[in-house]
Amino acid sequence: MERECIEEGLPTTRPLLLDAQPTPNTIHEISNFNRAARDSSIASVLFLSTFIAVCGSFCYGCSVGYSSPAESGIMQDLGLSLAAYSVFGSILTIGGMIGAIISGKIADVVGRRRTMLLAELFCTPGCLAIAFAKDAWWLDIGRLLIGLGAGLLTYVVPVYVAEITPKNLRGRFTSAHQMLTSCGFAFSYCIGNIISWRTLALLGSIPCLLQLLGLFFIPESPRWLAKRGREKEFEASLQHLWGKNADVSVEAMDIRDIIESFQHNSEGNALDLFQRRYCYSIIVGVGLMLLQQFGGNSGVVYYSSTIFAEADFSTILGSTALAIISLVAATVSLLLMDIFARRTLLMVSSGGTCLFLSLVGLSFLLKEHGYLKDLTPFMAFAGLLVTQIVV
Repeated sequence: MERECIEEGLPTTRPLLLDAQPTPNTIHEISNFNRAARDSSIASVLFLSTFIAVCGSFCYGCSVGYSSPAESGIMQDLGLSLAAYSVFGSILTIGGMIGAIISGKIADVVGRRRTMLLAELFCTPGCLAIAFAKDAWWLDIGRLLIGLGAGLLTYVVPVYVAEITPKNLRGRFTSAHQMLTSCGFAFSYCIGNIISWRTLALLGSIPCLLQLLGLFFIPESPRWLAKRGREKEFEASLQHLWGKNADVSVEAMDIRDIIESFQHNSEGNALDLFQRRYCYSIIVGVGLMLLQQFGGNSGVVYYSSTIFAEADFSTILGSTALAIISLVAATVSLLLMDIFARRTLLMVSSGGTCLFLSLVGLSFLLKEHGYLKDLTPFMAFAGLLVTQIVV
């Protein structure tokens, strides 16, 4: 039959099916195909889980950016004094402090997914309390609840994303937390200029509800399950994240080794941190965090609309520019972290914040004494804009 085909000039399939041997290139292509198939399976679950998790980051960003565009509307509608509104703006930080203190313990006891669920049980009623508030008490209660939830979210979201992500994708996926926080902040600043403060609060509850519902469809962190000794659930969660046909034995072994090593080396308690050999590291680490908070950036963010108004600069233009520049700054900072040393970036950030906040103060000083009246609004605008970049 084959001879007849050859004589008639017809193609024969026998050499392709029987005689051909796989070449190294063929094996390499098959390996790449299998890897791509596995990666696509991983990506579908990881993208869903990461998206649901970073909805909490977006909610946090919305809450940070809420007080500035809502200030004039709330004070007019509810007749709040400047002091009463200052309490409303700052109480978010108080709730965040409480939530941050208890976040690690809660996440270790009940799990990462339940911690996010608990956070949204604070944030969602908080947004609704603000949206339907009739007096300052409801505003403050709602803002405090959002702060409690935000304190939990800022810890558990990046931890969860890091624990469900393979090593080669971890950096890119964990950066979504910072990006979505900036997106939420920009959303509040931009949309808050054109809608009422009640509508803005209702819109802020949407990502909270989305995460609240989505948490029922994503797996728990495999590392937390392994740490709690729930082996069957641990392997099932890891298999779900990596795909049904993926071999997770190596990754599972690595996770067990890391947890065993961590438990072996963490037999001490919190009082051990006060030993002399840890003093330098504790002072530097905690000092950097405290000084960053005392730098005043939160106050600038919470009351930027008032600052622009006092500087005789357009509130809408200034807020929109700050929103856009915050997204650009967040993207650039993620890229720069892989290029420059952390210490260098901290020095540039601290020096730039000091310099340009001083420029804002100088603009108001000149305005108070009647100097450079045409220039002072742009000095305040430039100072706030560059501060948002370098901070």
